[in-house]
Amino acid sequence: MEYKNMSWQEQLRNGVKTVEDLDSYAKLNAEEKLRLSKVIDAFPLLITPYYASLVDWKNPNDPIRKIIVPSESEFSEEGLFDPSNEKSNTVLPSLQHKYRNTALLLSTSNCAGYCRFCFRRRLKENCDSVAEKKDELNEVFEYIKSHPEIDNVLISGGDSLVLSNERLDFILGKISKINHVKMIRLATRVPVFLPQRISEDKELLEILTKYNKKKQIYVITHFNHPDEITTESIKTVKLLINNGIQVRNQTVLLKGVNDDADVLAKLFNELVFNGVVTYYLFQCRPVKKSSHFKIPLNEGWKLFEGAKKQVSGLAKTVRYAMSHTTGKVEICGILENKIYLKYIQAKKYEDIGKFMIKKLPKNKDAYWFDDLIE
Repeated sequence: MEYKNMSWQEQLRNGVKTVEDLDSYAKLNAEEKLRLSKVIDAFPLLITPYYASLVDWKNPNDPIRKIIVPSESEFSEEGLFDPSNEKSNTVLPSLQHKYRNTALLLSTSNCAGYCRFCFRRRLKENCDSVAEKKDELNEVFEYIKSHPEIDNVLISGGDSLVLSNERLDFILGKISKINHVKMIRLATRVPVFLPQRISEDKELLEILTKYNKKKQIYVITHFNHPDEITTESIKTVKLLINNGIQVRNQTVLLKGVNDDADVLAKLFNELVFNGVVTYYLFQCRPVKKSSHFKIPLNEGWKLFEGAKKQVSGLAKTVRYAMSHTTGKVEICGILENKIYLKYIQAKKYEDIGKFMIKKLPKNKDAYWFDDLIE
């Protein structure tokens, strides 16, 4: 399907959502259709025509395909639906307050595409954790007002930029009136999945630019592979930057997608060359039904360091980290059987900056903080 003849709204309406839609690209046999339909029943499928154009459909190991196309590996029950225990940080429907200075608003359960490793896939099953009504959102704003220690708000979801312009304007307008909030972050995969949402929507850019004059706005993108860096995605990034909006990128380390030092180096370099600061390389969370993406920590460290050797100083600012229940844990190094760690952020304020030395288990791989030995 030719996306260039569609508006971004038409792309969302005409995205790949069913096994039949997927078959038009992937040419599935009858057994594959049956099995994948069960996977999609558990977690929805959505691929925009633009993003589908990035897939090499003749290659079953294409990295973009692995990111977005359902797999029978999702039948695995290994892992947790809430691996970072976000429920324990939820103070109101849709609002989390884990770190002292940061409020996290889950603005929607919808995205412009559903990554198969999504750590919030539970939201598609239980939308009660997302505030959909303005009355619920007003409770959120009152909470933020009553907590002067909150100096920044992260608007996520789902994807913050699939919200309607009206709703986004409402949310940004309310937060911008809170004096002690100095910064707003918008977490989004839109520049990757549907860059036309930004590049073709003058009103959206006007909204972001308007509020960027009141509070510094950061767009936190999520490029995972160099093939996602296209003329159209970079056009969108440049539009944001040229309107004074800072852009940072988070990448998830994924088996079969970017578990190659050369691939990571190319990704980090291309982002920095186009004005996007590399922010985090995240260890893939132990999310139920996505264990096929996980990579051992010792292997991840080698890949990370191998990539950093090939990049410029600005790209070396990227940090390898885990978003654990207790906080954001930076992986500082691995030597023999010891792993060196530090809390970048912590649920317990006094733990921020705490340095830790733990051991890797013998005769088995460690994939997560909980796998490590004191």
